[in-house]
Amino acid sequence: MSSLIAYYPGKTIFHRLDPRVKIIFMLLISTAIFTVKSILIAGLVLLLMVILWFVARLPLKVLMSFMKILLGIIFFLFVVQAILYPGDTPIIKPLIPIGNGIGQITLEGILFAVLLSLRLMAMIILLPLVSFTTPVQSFALGMVKMGLPYKLAYTMTTALNLVPILQAEIGVIVDAQRLRAMKSFEKGKLGEKLRAYPALVTPLVIGSMRRAQLMAVAMDSRAFGASKNRTYLEDEHMETRDWVFLFLSVLITAGMIAGNYLF
Repeated sequence: MSSLIAYYPGKTIFHRLDPRVKIIFMLLISTAIFTVKSILIAGLVLLLMVILWFVARLPLKVLMSFMKILLGIIFFLFVVQAILYPGDTPIIKPLIPIGNGIGQITLEGILFAVLLSLRLMAMIILLPLVSFTTPVQSFALGMVKMGLPYKLAYTMTTALNLVPILQAEIGVIVDAQRLRAMKSFEKGKLGEKLRAYPALVTPLVIGSMRRAQLMAVAMDSRAFGASKNRTYLEDEHMETRDWVFLFLSVLITAGMIAGNYLF
């Protein structure tokens, strides 16, 4: 699966939006996704995310890789919700004929599983849609402009920056173990993979600790936090397109929430 933390350079309108607008957009749509109770509204949210994905000209293969990973989770949601959701319209009679029956599949359970699946897919598209179109340093500047202390913003963005680095290091460690004839990670059974995890986790943790120590030394050598008033090489300013997009985001979110009472 592709990393959720990456940057794909581009000159689309979504790339050129102010990072503060993207952060607010992400918060608004996330709130709407978790509050929506209508399958129709959830489907429209998912459609909107897909349209914005193509507007931002992000790779289709990355989107498909996310959806491929989600297939197993969606199947699990359908099985669990179809059997356990307390519905009144049974489609398949109780699977276990004990007492009044246990595990009947209901229409309400299936519909709720569809709703959860649409919510999950929309959220999985939303997060990389914002992170793929915004450099991490712009994220930090946007959060500072919104009033977040710089140290906290730096900590958050540094953690985001480390995600692809750790993913690459995991790949290096796995390749090194393959050179030592360890095939558990690709061909082993579940038990063999679990027993092989110490060979992966141990060097990863040691490497992360060394990297953190080097980073602390680098920050101290540059007098991190010594000045309260920071200057920035590049600044961000709200433009007309940012205000328009922000207004549309608030309007769409309000419409989705209001749609819960109409559909």
